Amino acid sequence: MNQPSLFAGGTEVLLDDASGRIVHALDVIPATTATDWFARLRDGVPWQADRRLMYDREVDVPRLRAEYRLDLRDTPHLLLEAAAAVRTVVEAPYDSAGLNYYRDEKDSVAPHNDKLGFIREGEPIALLSLGATRRMVIRAKKPPRRVLSVDMVPGSVLVMSYSTQLHYDHGIPKQAAPAGPRISLAFRVRGEAAYRS
Repeated sequence: MNQPSLFAGGTEVLLDDASGRIVHALDVIPATTATDWFARLRDGVPWQADRRLMYDREVDVPRLRAEYRLDLRDTPHLLLEAAAAVRTVVEAPYDSAGLNYYRDEKDSVAPHNDKLGFIREGEPIALLSLGATRRMVIRAKKPPRRVLSVDMVPGSVLVMSYSTQLHYDHGIPKQAAPAGPRISLAFRVRGEAAYRS
């Protein structure tokens, strides 16, 4: 089993084996920039509250969401800046930014993997974190059920290779301790086929 290793520049390799590669890069954007971006997105994005069927009843999704294509003329410039920052960690032709707004410790996302039919095969997923630190839990789908816990600090980027989505689930659990608001920007390569479906 590979142990996480810390390299110069604050890049932690959490996983690097046949099941995929996960890297956590710290201080990708400066703290002042992370604070500014958080406030601008919190106040400027038309956040959407979703509902979902769960256990035979409809419930509120415990976070707010927004989705942007990066290749459209009216894409907010901040998202293009954020994508450029992410590309300093991992080079990929990202064309989509999915935003999640966790308002407090009660907001969460259940363990899941990205829907592979909606992302281009072989391309990595990158998550840029802004606002309060929240813990992400990454669990192997099959034994031995390896568990990785990552504190998603503001200005950090977590990169998951495409293949990790086959072998691992990831989520942000609710927590008992109070937590401030957090915004996560998930950059993906969807390609035209995903937008047509």
